[in-house]
Amino acid sequence: MPRRLILLLLLLLVVPARAQTIAQRQMVVAANPMAAEAGLAMLRQGGDAIDAAIAAQAMLTLVEPQSSGLGGGAMMLYWDAGKHELSAWDGREVAPAAAPPTLFLEDGKPMGFLDAAVGGRAVGVPGVLRMLEAAHRAAGKLPWAQLFAPAIAAAEEGFAVSPRLAALIAQEADRLRRDPQARAYFLLPDGSPVPEGYRLRNPALAATLRAIAEQGADALYRGPIAADIAAAVRGSPNPGLMTTDDLAGYAPKHRNAVCGPYRLFVICGFPPPSSGGVAVLQIMALLAHQDMAPLDPRGADAAHLLGEAGRLAFADRNRYLADPDHVAVPLRGLLDPAYLTFRAQLMRPDRALAAPSPGNPSWQPGPGLASQPPQPEHGTSQVSIVDAAGNALSLTTTIEAVFGARLMVHGFLLNNELTDFSFLPEIEGRPVANRVGPGKRPRSSMSPTIVFDAAGRPVAVLGSAGGARIIGHVAQTLVAMLDWEMDPQAAVSLPRVGALNARLELEAGTSAAALAPVLEARGFPVDLRTMTSGLQVIRIQRGPDGQRLMGGTDPRREGVAVGD
Repeated sequence: MPRRLILLLLLLLVVPARAQTIAQRQMVVAANPMAAEAGLAMLRQGGDAIDAAIAAQAMLTLVEPQSSGLGGGAMMLYWDAGKHELSAWDGREVAPAAAPPTLFLEDGKPMGFLDAAVGGRAVGVPGVLRMLEAAHRAAGKLPWAQLFAPAIAAAEEGFAVSPRLAALIAQEADRLRRDPQARAYFLLPDGSPVPEGYRLRNPALAATLRAIAEQGADALYRGPIAADIAAAVRGSPNPGLMTTDDLAGYAPKHRNAVCGPYRLFVICGFPPPSSGGVAVLQIMALLAHQDMAPLDPRGADAAHLLGEAGRLAFADRNRYLADPDHVAVPLRGLLDPAYLTFRAQLMRPDRALAAPSPGNPSWQPGPGLASQPPQPEHGTSQVSIVDAAGNALSLTTTIEAVFGARLMVHGFLLNNELTDFSFLPEIEGRPVANRVGPGKRPRSSMSPTIVFDAAGRPVAVLGSAGGARIIGHVAQTLVAMLDWEMDPQAAVSLPRVGALNARLELEAGTSAAALAPVLEARGFPVDLRTMTSGLQVIRIQRGPDGQRLMGGTDPRREGVAVGD
């Protein structure tokens, strides 16, 4: 079929419009209505943003099992309005103590992604629950057990399978049926996938959540549930190396956020082991040298600059970013204004770089690192919250690929996050920073973000799903709100444009696809693809009549914004 005809057919498809949601005191935006309502219920009961996030995550384990849950990890930014303090809570999974650098090699060659991801080999020690427990002890308000009541009730009573979940179950049915618990839950007795609207009950998850409510996170990390997690990982057809000692020894990290200026704002994101915060800040710093405001948000010039800044940021990401507890990461150098000014000079408005290469930031750990080759990254969900006290929270949570490792234990799925490590531990004798290592956290692209005004007050809370594409989704949305002054619903509904490694991706089925010939003529390697971004945004506006919260939820998924 001729390319022009393909483009015309794609343009017949559009991203559906959604109305802007507005509240005055408090708001929760999440990828599923039941999760958003569970979070808002905690706020109405006198809880704060952390309480709401825990209730939302518990519900997401039930109603959006393909994306996140107790068997995965998360990264969370939290602004404490009373203390004027920003915290970065790291609940990223870790590799088992026995994991070797060659975990994903067979006969010296990288495994296929699905060969590695399905089964126990790629399961990292889950971190989300330990992290949320630590954050709750530090700043939560409601009793711990109260936070799980909505999800327990929903798991016992059942919920209607959504269109998106039904479609994904059907897509993954052959892999889900390999695991006895996943088969019994997601498939009907005749082996067919549960359909849209089917009332799905999960008594096993209700029992797990009840144990967690009574015993804390120890219910999952020690005792019978931990033993069954380790047994499922080690006993699968593609066995992993996790032990009960790995689970008992997991500890979340309390890190310092990374922040940088943009126009009249300060943007703060998550530090390594996520690459998201650094890459988003680099993109924004490069775009700060451009006059973005007059550009057409849907035009080729805007796409050109977003893509080129993203390609340069990805080049640095693939060389330098990894778990800072195991690898020396040149964080100061990568965010140094002089270095980023130099990188910005590489950008031309009329021509793409032939092959963006990593820079040479000062304070780097020395020569010798190899850049990680591109490999798949998937999954995640996003929750954004502002409470009545002015606390703000951005939680990005994941089990990696759709349905993670496709292993189910006690009503929840296990992650396949270890596939976020480089399958190749070294290239031509040079080590890859993000290689597998015992107790090491795999590099992430999660980009929970909070934007502050010149007075140090939060003005936007956001993040996205989408694997490595999260970086471009968040950067484009920031430009839309801060340069183009779009409301958050309009910003998240824009046709998606962004870099993935050295390539420029345009969202198929939208006006962005029609930009392909112009951008290819400028030298960009262009891909048209369906985008399943999952942006969840809150914009905070202040005026003489008080505060206004504006929620934006990605129309490509099933999320909602709710508030008072």
